[in-house]
Amino acid sequence: MDRSYMGKVLWVDLSTGTITTEAIPDHLYSRFLSGTGLASWLLYRRIPAGADPLGPENILGFASGLLTASGSLFTGRWMVVGKSPLTGTWGDANCGGNLAPGIKACGVDAIFFSGKSDHPVYFYADTKGAELRDAAHLWGKDAVETEQLLIAENGARRRVRVACIGMAGERRSLIAGIVNHGGRLAARSGLGAVMGAKGLKALALCGARRVHAYDRRRMKALSLSCNDHVAFQPPFLNGTMTAYLGALMRMLPAQMKLDGMLYKVMLKKWGTVNQNQMAIEVGDAPVMNWKGSNRDFGPDKSKLIDPDEFTRPVVAKYYCYSCPLGCGGISLAPDGATEVHRPEYESTIALGGLCLNEDADSIYYLNELLNRAGMDTISVGGTVAFAIECFEKGLLTPLDTDGLTLTWGNTEAIVRLVEKMVRREGIGDLLADGTRRAVERIGRDAGEMAVHAGGQELGMHDGRYDPGFALHNVVEPTPGRHTIGAYMYYEMFQLWRKIPDLPDPSLFYLKGSKYRANREKAIMGAACSQYMNVINGAGCCLFGAFLGAHRIPVFEWLNAATGWDLSPQAYLTVGHRIQTVKQMFNIRQGIAPKDIRLSKRVLGEPPQQAGANKGRTVPLEKLRRYYWREMGYEIDSGVPTDACLAHLGLDKNEA
Repeated sequence: MDRSYMGKVLWVDLSTGTITTEAIPDHLYSRFLSGTGLASWLLYRRIPAGADPLGPENILGFASGLLTASGSLFTGRWMVVGKSPLTGTWGDANCGGNLAPGIKACGVDAIFFSGKSDHPVYFYADTKGAELRDAAHLWGKDAVETEQLLIAENGARRRVRVACIGMAGERRSLIAGIVNHGGRLAARSGLGAVMGAKGLKALALCGARRVHAYDRRRMKALSLSCNDHVAFQPPFLNGTMTAYLGALMRMLPAQMKLDGMLYKVMLKKWGTVNQNQMAIEVGDAPVMNWKGSNRDFGPDKSKLIDPDEFTRPVVAKYYCYSCPLGCGGISLAPDGATEVHRPEYESTIALGGLCLNEDADSIYYLNELLNRAGMDTISVGGTVAFAIECFEKGLLTPLDTDGLTLTWGNTEAIVRLVEKMVRREGIGDLLADGTRRAVERIGRDAGEMAVHAGGQELGMHDGRYDPGFALHNVVEPTPGRHTIGAYMYYEMFQLWRKIPDLPDPSLFYLKGSKYRANREKAIMGAACSQYMNVINGAGCCLFGAFLGAHRIPVFEWLNAATGWDLSPQAYLTVGHRIQTVKQMFNIRQGIAPKDIRLSKRVLGEPPQQAGANKGRTVPLEKLRRYYWREMGYEIDSGVPTDACLAHLGLDKNEA
């Protein structure tokens, strides 16, 4: 019977070169979906407690989503998983591009790598089989060069989809990611370092298997209906006006419940850089290593990164696989000749406002440099801002920084510092593993300036503006993650339209109400965690999910793709099960959930005295206790209760 999952995974032992296939029973898909869900169940059982993230016992997995290539939209995301060397926790990273359907085209739902090769290799697979090939000629190449070489070597017969590491992964930088499609990164959790430690340079996938859906007519009808919402595009403001709109929103005492259709309109026009100035003005975008505010990077400074400035050089929209929206862009670099991926919002703020860097050309340059090196722009920007503040406070001197004068907005010094981080040269070697490792080496009071959660630098969304970001930074099994939940995310998901028992926020509400810890906030947070596990198990895009559960029919797509008849609430239970297995993974690895904490600065302790987030403090510990109670975990420890495990059909030894 046709299903949208392939029913098997590949296991590759890099130490021996052995490649085996494992059949996955149908019931596991209905319990865990695919993507990070199925991967969490497999790796919880197979990565031993205390495994060295950079050692042979760690397992690195590449997984597609259950809906990928099924005829659904927004479902081209692929996920890389393993124990994170950056945080020591469950690690995963999510990416678009074109790799996800390539995994399924090889006849499997995921490919897992254990062991460690004694020489550089790359993994090749097609419809007929798989093998490891020598990669000595690829080692030392950047990610774009590597992909081009593999396409040239293998592309004469069929389309090749490549995922690879650049220099950062080879050098085991703990903030290294994995690159696909010329510069799309699975950037978070430091999993590029795991790939480098295993001697695995790349995957080249050349399969041609087709994916089928249980009810193809239903899939098509659902997708056509969804696409009608995407196609709707009214005229909108110019880029400069977004800053003033943000300023107006900042001054109002009340806030309007968000509808994702507005965000979709902005995404379609500008991509993620639509937020650049607006987010600074409302207090969502951090400034000056999170100690500054919109006053330090106001419209007079941020005008050089306004949405129109980053849209004018675009020569073609960029679409990930199965995406009808196209929020990416292929742009002309400042040299006017080279085509590069347009920087995204996170990169622009991390390399811009977070360091008070006003130079848009430098952001383009650094974005391309880091894409080719395979290095996480969020963590790089956070680490550079940390280093600047350390220099400002005298904890780093010109003797430490190889003569660089690390001051706010010093574009030349920022560029040189990032280049050194990529090469692990001088001061760059100290910073190439992120802020937490740098604090261990600098010592003294450097910890006060290091902004991270559990070791991972934070995404460019401030919990003092939306406390939901602060909550999910510490309660997710992958700490420091901005793509799971926030109050604004819950509003855009509109899950109450499918599950009436969930709270429906008021159309207008006072901003002060966001800073109260109560059960309703916990229900919203738990629903975000559970829903995003479904989204990631399906291989769906967060931006698609922002359209709302009544417009992007993930639950209905899943039923049409598989022949199941699960309710929306049943799917949230699946998401709850996935979250709990990842929580159990951390506990088995010796990570106590209560020990994952956020830097006090980003909680407003003490509160800022000026700017958009003036006077705001996040009651994080109260929020976390409410959240854990709602998830069925011990409220003081975050450990899943026996009742929770029984409800989800799990136990502590074998999920």
